[in-house]
Amino acid sequence: MSDPTSVPTDSLEHTMQPRPLIWLAVGVAFKAALIVGFVSHGSAHAAEPPSVASLLQAADRYRTGQDNLQVETRVTVQGRDGQTEKERLYTVFVQSQHRSLVLMKSPAEAGQKVLMLGDDFWLLMPGSQRPLRITPSQKLLGDASTGDIATLSWAQDYDGQLLGEESCNVEGSSTARPCLHLTLQANRKGVSYQRIELWLGKQRHEPLRADLYVQSDKLAKQARFVFDRPAAPTLVSEMLLQDQLSTHKLTRLQYLQRQPREVPAAWLNPMALVRNPNLE
Repeated sequence: MSDPTSVPTDSLEHTMQPRPLIWLAVGVAFKAALIVGFVSHGSAHAAEPPSVASLLQAADRYRTGQDNLQVETRVTVQGRDGQTEKERLYTVFVQSQHRSLVLMKSPAEAGQKVLMLGDDFWLLMPGSQRPLRITPSQKLLGDASTGDIATLSWAQDYDGQLLGEESCNVEGSSTARPCLHLTLQANRKGVSYQRIELWLGKQRHEPLRADLYVQSDKLAKQARFVFDRPAAPTLVSEMLLQDQLSTHKLTRLQYLQRQPREVPAAWLNPMALVRNPNLE
């Protein structure tokens, strides 16, 4: 008599046989596909370049820090021999919506003001009853124009294209570093430069140098930027402008102090400034 609890030998052998190799291969392939898919997705995401708008906004933050700002500025002109030829002091109120007021503080220019409202610029002279219209390229001292002093916004005033990554030299360093090269075209008329070739640091997107072109597409100036802390920059402390058209002199803009400041509406009205030249 057979044992009712026993398992037939052929059935046991069938149960204990290993799984066919083809199913193991399918499982391994499926897992590998998942892993590769995740890695590929992550790599594609990491390699996605930043937008031009975000790059310019980051660069602007190094130049101004914020809207509604008071900036104490020193402008120095140096000859080819490196000696200082002239020096002037300015108080600049950079406000939102393309508005700026420049007060000239040095004795030779005391009482003069420059007001910028969008694409309109005025020069106000002491004792004059009429503001004088000027252009953003009007020179204040050396190669510093009203647009340079008023610190126009790249993100708001220009449309751009990222050309790629390059190796570029940095002010104060003998070692080249990876940079992002952008080309910018002005999107409004009230700017000093029609085209800008701009190089930003690849990692932090801080501005390192710029070639500045006027309406005729001639290279007018080359700008270099110096930072408060070169190893971990937070703000531009100086902008160096090298003339490329005539004098080839160096103009140095030093940002001595920045602080938040929103000015009264009357300070941004040319006729109100004529009536109240002392800003009282």
